[in-house]
Amino acid sequence: MTRYKVVVSFDSEYGNNDDKVYITKKIITQTEKHLKFKDERGYLKEYRSSSGLNYTIEEYDHES
Repeated sequence: MTRYKVVVSFDSEYGNNDDKVYITKKIITQTEKHLKFKDERGYLKEYRSSSGLNYTIEEYDHES
């Protein structure tokens, strides 16, 4: 099963202390200003910004 690693940054710099990292099975909404998905525990996560979001999504190798 394909999973994704989602990194959401609350400023323009990745890799600092404000980044949140999630593993998800499905991305529900993905636009420049809106990101919505369920994390691996089943919790709905949703981020919105009128000025645009800073996030990356990449495939995540998960051993079943």
